[in-house]
Amino acid sequence: MRSALPQEMQVVEISAPGKPEVLRSATRAVPAPNADEVLIKVAAAGVNGPDMMQRKGLYPAPPGASDLLGLEVSGEIVAAGADVKRWKPGDKVAALTNGGGYAQYCTVDAQHCLPVPDGVSLRDAGSLPETFFTVWSNVFMGAGLKAGETFLVHGGAGGIGATAIQLAKAFGVKVFATDSPAARCDFCRGLGADRVIDYRDEDFVEIVREGGGANVILDIVGGANIEKNFKAANHDGRIIQLAFAAGSKIEINMMPVMLKRLSYTGSTLRTRPPAYKNEIARQLEAQVWPLIAAGKIKPIVNAVFPLAEAAKAHALMESSTHIGKILLTLD
Repeated sequence: MRSALPQEMQVVEISAPGKPEVLRSATRAVPAPNADEVLIKVAAAGVNGPDMMQRKGLYPAPPGASDLLGLEVSGEIVAAGADVKRWKPGDKVAALTNGGGYAQYCTVDAQHCLPVPDGVSLRDAGSLPETFFTVWSNVFMGAGLKAGETFLVHGGAGGIGATAIQLAKAFGVKVFATDSPAARCDFCRGLGADRVIDYRDEDFVEIVREGGGANVILDIVGGANIEKNFKAANHDGRIIQLAFAAGSKIEINMMPVMLKRLSYTGSTLRTRPPAYKNEIARQLEAQVWPLIAAGKIKPIVNAVFPLAEAAKAHALMESSTHIGKILLTLD
């Protein structure tokens, strides 16, 4: 099977750390899978926040990972390593990668692949892995969010937020979401959020506290939100910090963490051990993929760009005007 593949492929590289314009098309050799990997002919690659950070030189690839951007792909397996048991050439999958998704071909740990859910196109499946692995591992596996609890998610109309709202509602959770402007707030309501807060006009702390406080908070904003989250959280609340769009260096009063017995954690997925990602994949396939196949949870794709226009995709993401996921597609 390997001999039938091309020797070279089109990729997008970072010419130097900087703005979206530093992304450029290039040619590289098609990689060969290791014994526990598969080689995927990429149909679509998701664009995510860590891609922005890596492009700026703030989030280097871990040792042994591809220096190319792209942490999730969908496509067709065209080669499998000697130790791979489940997958074979011709299988259609969505996969969490450790980098290398901005390319025509990408090698992936075979255990980090999932079947394309019934009813989801191969292209749209490329929007699933990164946000679903992230939200499920942090909110459900880590923070233990359960039915009957109250969940606050900031940036509800983004890729992480849209996934978090849908998952929480599917598992019987009361959801507060913040966002702005009105169109993004309306989108959150459409996903099922019980109360949507326009953070430019309303105080989310006051509103959430009137609702009894949040058991779990998912934040990608940081900045002033960090201390406000302490106030909005219920006793024994769990707060998860995934990004710092408004900054990570602030002066805060940590007393509520002690008085309320709060748990405040941060997380990155890329550097977690492969075995941990294997377990996330196993749980997603068992508990979440059937909900997607049943139409109870849907992939939300906002914009699609050809791979060669990755710079435009990054510019759109950094504008914060998109709703849901942004994809790069390949012929």
